[in-house]
Amino acid sequence: MRRTTATAVADRPALADPGPVARPDPLRTEFAFELPRGYVDASGTVHRSGVMRLATARDELVPLRDDRVRENPAYLTVVLLARVVSRLGSIDDIHVGIIENLFASDLAFLQDLYRRVNTEGTTQAAVRCPECEHSFAVDIAGSRLGES
Repeated sequence: MRRTTATAVADRPALADPGPVARPDPLRTEFAFELPRGYVDASGTVHRSGVMRLATARDELVPLRDDRVRENPAYLTVVLLARVVSRLGSIDDIHVGIIENLFASDLAFLQDLYRRVNTEGTTQAAVRCPECEHSFAVDIAGSRLGES
């Protein structure tokens, strides 16, 4: 025998209105940056602003088959950055030759940016003022030093 209970809809408490639903931030797949020094091309033009895209699994696997990387594992950085930097100044065809000719400080900047966007998903870094202890975020992909 099955028991049923008749309950009037009016007896049930009304559900609270949750209000506006917060939407998650849209996925960013490209990150603009500005190099500390800039790439100098053959004509002497300095290219500082650029775009890096998120790396895919393929981006990280394909360079491992590259003979230059097999001979010198440190070369992985050059090949990997050439795959994920999609623009540098007016240059749209980024290849290992361009990455090889970056200043060391620019290469280090791109390595750090790659790590941040692919592990943390942002170019923001949390910092604290040593004098007043105020915490704030700085966009490390920003512009010149002191302008972030």
